[in-house]
Amino acid sequence: MKVVLQNLTKRFPNRNKKLDDVIAVNNFNFEIPDGKLIGLLGPSGCGKSTTLNLICGLEMPTSGKIFFGEDDVTDLPPENRGVGLVFQNYALYPHMTVRQNIMFPLQNLKGKDKLSKAEMLTRAEEAAKLVQIDQLMDRKPAEMSGGQQQRVAIARALVKMPRVLLLDEPLSNLDARLRLQTREEIRRIQRNTGITTIFVTHDQEEAMSISDLIVVMKDGIIQQIDQPQKVYDDPKNLFVAKFLGTPPINVFKGKVAAGKLYLGEDAVLQVRGVSDQELWVGIRPEGFVPQQAGPLRCSLKAVEVMGRDTSVVLGNETAVSDPLRAIISSEYQVAPGTGEIRFALKPNKVFLFDLKTEERIPFQAE
Repeated sequence: MKVVLQNLTKRFPNRNKKLDDVIAVNNFNFEIPDGKLIGLLGPSGCGKSTTLNLICGLEMPTSGKIFFGEDDVTDLPPENRGVGLVFQNYALYPHMTVRQNIMFPLQNLKGKDKLSKAEMLTRAEEAAKLVQIDQLMDRKPAEMSGGQQQRVAIARALVKMPRVLLLDEPLSNLDARLRLQTREEIRRIQRNTGITTIFVTHDQEEAMSISDLIVVMKDGIIQQIDQPQKVYDDPKNLFVAKFLGTPPINVFKGKVAAGKLYLGEDAVLQVRGVSDQELWVGIRPEGFVPQQAGPLRCSLKAVEVMGRDTSVVLGNETAVSDPLRAIISSEYQVAPGTGEIRFALKPNKVFLFDLKTEERIPFQAE
């Protein structure tokens, strides 16, 4: 099911009546392709959960339209939209078994959609098998792990055969290992069902690992929409560059003069097509290449060996982010007592941004 959001805006009255309304979602335009998994990504307060609530009908938009396929669902109540919603806290009924929790949405169907008890049991079994909890149908939520409870919540959302599946921070209550396993399960389930799925998270690693497309948001405004790797490799502005990446991108204040990029006194890269100016410079941690006579000089603060790679903690007088981190191959031997370390830079891992607007400045490297 294709989902189209047209000029979607949501305002909330400010508690201080002397101040303007709070704009949670600002003129949101996006077409979610049929059968894709979309990640809504951004920091707390960026409007991603509000966008999800608008899509499912828990909030009504101040202006704009919402379409499921060709159907205008803007004014439809949630129960008539055909959505399945999985909450952050699972919201399972503690006194009910897994089977009863999964069947509960089906018991509320009326009219032509009403099912017999046998049909409800069959649908519940099918949903449970899909999320691989069919052996736990007689347990109650308190007798299950967090990951198992999350699967029950997903099965309950899927049992209605929704047109759209909405997941609101579904992994935030799980430990690191369960989070990894469950996000892989979500991706498998989505591919098996082909249901258009919208996944809200503040965790960029989660969004990048399972999404077909990610939507990066800030202050209710879309910053960038693209395939996860494309957003990482080609950020439109400094906010996107800083938000995606683990460890995060290293940010410096630099300048361009006569076609060369300077960090302090060091001319670190040729950058053709950029006028002389001061600017922000972003360098991905994997963009540093240790080189004995490299153009970028940094002080060495610490060396953290991580098996395949080595994380080098650095200092530089032009750095804005703290600490600086370079991820290099463990083949390079870096002595912790070394005072200074020098690097060459990979041009495709270096990004330039306007000092005022923070928009990306393209350049050509030699």
